[in-house]
Amino acid sequence: MREQPFIHDHFLLQTQTAQDLYHQFAAKQPIFDFHCHLPPEDIASDRRFQNLFEIWLEGDHYKWRAMRSNGVAERYCTGEADPLDKFKAWASTVPQTLRNPLYHWTHLELARYFGITDPLNEQTAQTIWDQANQQLAGDGLTTHGILKRFDVRVVCTTDDPTDDLRHHQQLATLPLETRVLPAWRPDKAFAVDDPQAFHAWIGQLEACIGEKVTRLEGFLEALDQRLDFFHAQGCRLSDHGLARCPMPFDDFSVVSQIFQAACQGEALDAHARDQFTGYVLSWLGEGYARRGWTMQMHLGALRNNNRRLLKALGPDTGFDSIGDQTQGSALSAFLDGLDSRDQLPRTILYNLNPADNYLFATMIGNFQDGTIPGKVQLGSGWWFLDQKEGMEWQMNALSNLGLLSRFVGMVTDSRSFMSYPRHEYFRRVLCNLLGQDVEEGQIPDDPELLGTMIQNVCYGNADAYFGLSHGN
Repeated sequence: MREQPFIHDHFLLQTQTAQDLYHQFAAKQPIFDFHCHLPPEDIASDRRFQNLFEIWLEGDHYKWRAMRSNGVAERYCTGEADPLDKFKAWASTVPQTLRNPLYHWTHLELARYFGITDPLNEQTAQTIWDQANQQLAGDGLTTHGILKRFDVRVVCTTDDPTDDLRHHQQLATLPLETRVLPAWRPDKAFAVDDPQAFHAWIGQLEACIGEKVTRLEGFLEALDQRLDFFHAQGCRLSDHGLARCPMPFDDFSVVSQIFQAACQGEALDAHARDQFTGYVLSWLGEGYARRGWTMQMHLGALRNNNRRLLKALGPDTGFDSIGDQTQGSALSAFLDGLDSRDQLPRTILYNLNPADNYLFATMIGNFQDGTIPGKVQLGSGWWFLDQKEGMEWQMNALSNLGLLSRFVGMVTDSRSFMSYPRHEYFRRVLCNLLGQDVEEGQIPDDPELLGTMIQNVCYGNADAYFGLSHGN
């Protein structure tokens, strides 16, 4: 009799109730992936991946961090090593990731994409490589095939305001069951403390609108034009990656001087950047509200800690961490400023520092206004917290201080087309949490009550909150 594989039907489901809840209510729910970093060109071209490296390791800084910690040389992470050799380096690292979520994700992904249930290690690497590559050659694992397999109804990518969105325009003409829409990510618009980068980005903005941008008024008008353009392409979400939310700042003359100084190449300090960001972000928030968009804010990262490797490899290569910035006062003032003008859009706050979970969970309650359920959301466990313990912390904070039943659920937040099992992972954690509560008598053993809640958190709440699956 064959030993049960590590990834089995009841994986992470520790009680009978949890198993029943997951298989009856969660397992077959569609996916609404309202925040990811998938390249829209890969979807537009229905990319066929040549090998397991391309689909799995090509840009995964989670894996690179683990490999470096395991003593793997950089040439096997971001360097020029052969794809098979890179895969084998990852395979030799996997057994060392026990108790890291990468061990779970690795084997869940191999099982769900390729039906491979053997553990990945040095001994199995070549066989798994061959088996996966054979399946990748078929039609079922192109980007379109993957979206269909996992019943992904909506994908929102992450797009700079200067993007021409041509791939999204192409996608709109394809008979693809999944709606693929842009999401506005204007982080580069705030970089007045990096004159070289800011000057280059302003040049891209000028190329988009066909005229020079030399004053703050023209800058805001250019952003407004790009907001209209994104809206016409179906965009209904913005996103901001900030160490912390800035204090709102309303002195136009000071901000105008900051803008002109940045355009002239002056090196401005962090205080000037905060003032500029506080003004422009509040202005953008009003623009989102007028257009009926949702504003997402990813807060709490401490980025690019290793200057030597940032210079050698660039950003987003695995040298970021959780920050300890003070979040509460400025975030409160920012949301209150928009709310006081009746211009607070639907808002999702993603917290990266678990020490701030209760701060964020109470903050969202301050700005619910009765217009829609869960107007201001505590976003899912993000980045370093999108694992079992981090998900439980987020859901426990939301349950204790808000309404878990109105939560819009999980996102992949990934650049990889192999990441859709993260939704399954989250759903198993959710059902295990609720199942444990039932077994302990903390909530009723009521399948109708629990089932409705689970289905809503997995898909229904996001579908109602954004409305994007219906072509709005």
